Amino acid sequence: MNALAPIPKIVPENAPFSTEQRAWLNGFFAAYLGVNGGGPESAPAEGAEPEDFPWHDAALSLGERLELAKDKKPERQLMAAMAQLDCGQCGYLCQTYAEAVWFGAEADMGRCVPGGKETQRKVKELVAAFEPLRNGSTVVAPAVKSTSQVGFSRDRPALATLVDAHPLNRNGSEKDVRHVVLDLSASDVTYEAGDSLGVFARKNPQLVQAVLDRLGATGEEMVGVDHEALPLRQALLSKVDIARPSDECMLFLANRAFDGEEALKLQALAAGEGPPELAEADLLDLLHAFPSVSPSLPGLLKSLDRLQPRLYSIASSPKAHPREVHLTVSAVRWDTKDRTRTGIGSCYLADFAKPGDVIPVFVQKSHGFAPPADDTMPAIMVGPGTGIAPFRAFLEERDARDAKGRNWLFFGDQKRSTDFLYEDQIVDWQRRGVLSRLDLAFSRDQAEKVYVQTRMRENAAELWAWFEQGAHFYVCGDAKRMARDVETTLLDVAMGPGRKSAAEAKAWLDGLAKAGRYQRDVY
Repeated sequence: MNALAPIPKIVPENAPFSTEQRAWLNGFFAAYLGVNGGGPESAPAEGAEPEDFPWHDAALSLGERLELAKDKKPERQLMAAMAQLDCGQCGYLCQTYAEAVWFGAEADMGRCVPGGKETQRKVKELVAAFEPLRNGSTVVAPAVKSTSQVGFSRDRPALATLVDAHPLNRNGSEKDVRHVVLDLSASDVTYEAGDSLGVFARKNPQLVQAVLDRLGATGEEMVGVDHEALPLRQALLSKVDIARPSDECMLFLANRAFDGEEALKLQALAAGEGPPELAEADLLDLLHAFPSVSPSLPGLLKSLDRLQPRLYSIASSPKAHPREVHLTVSAVRWDTKDRTRTGIGSCYLADFAKPGDVIPVFVQKSHGFAPPADDTMPAIMVGPGTGIAPFRAFLEERDARDAKGRNWLFFGDQKRSTDFLYEDQIVDWQRRGVLSRLDLAFSRDQAEKVYVQTRMRENAAELWAWFEQGAHFYVCGDAKRMARDVETTLLDVAMGPGRKSAAEAKAWLDGLAKAGRYQRDVY
């Protein structure tokens, strides 16, 4: 249901491009400059049918998405291989990234962070398969100097100062969720409730030191990365991705292996095969698993993907926190092979960055994910776990605007005693009437697990009544399970109290999305 916003017209109609090339360039510049569609200027050309993207749903598997796009043109099949989140981490939207790759404006096929290696390998496979179809049609976008304001582009980030990253969970929780506060006073960056923040993280310094030790390097060696000379340690910390070595890196290591058997295993890993215990290996794993490998530093750095920024839903309203931006970040840690692994962005903010550190950031504007523009309209928000982040921003925003529309929040986690994120603030909103309804689902507080969709089903009749009164519905969180279950529940609500057939319920939900009343921020 992640409906794409219309792409605005930026390239003049009389520019010397084909219709297809002009459409791609419009999308490219819209994403690059942060221009949103909408309004008469972005309407489809007269007589043109708006294009449908049934695969643009993050809840679908890669195979399901490719099946839906199998008869489409190459750039649409490439789009179906993307993660369908329109998160902006790659610097594009899913549609415009696919088009940039197909038309030759983007050579890097590994920029889709949420899609991971699955997407990267499929994109490369499709490009190779479709190469004969290009027939000289490749168009390379002209070089563009970024004209976007500092802080609104990954190419021109602003500098924020870390103020705090304190735990939200209480003692005894199995999770470590942090409330991160960043000071924006040193920049002119602004944001709105519903936007996301891109964070340029640095990797675990212990991991970097271990890689340096294995390479026999001090870290002070000067190396070149993207036309920039810097110490090797800095390059490994902030420039290249050593947590998820690219297939090109594995092939490079294979060429630098003096043991033939090790070289063959590395080649197999690059093809998505090889030892299963190394399927999720980081660079340190590979260097230890294949001791005969002796890589040159320039070749190694060139073979690694560039480290992409991490995006987080903003958890604050600028009306409530002028010159600050807040995030709700779950620190990801897991143990494997006698090592504790750490999430790049989450543990950078939770563990490695210290108050006072300066962090490059940028604002990723939302695609319609925002509180109702009409302050009288009701809003229903479903955000379990860290999915509460944008709805904390929504509620702060509506509270600050004294919006009269009713608010209904569904929140859930494991245990109320340890995992009720922002409990004091939420309870205060309920006490003051900012929250008209609050339904909680703590899955481990009883023998039978209860989730947010359970609470939705229990309140189906009232949910339908809110929809009948014009309510906007929002969901934030896991795309593959929670968001898909919530969508199924919405269809059941339409078929139950709404008395619609299955086909009518689907059409109703599609109409709700097209009207901007069903919005998802999923990952």
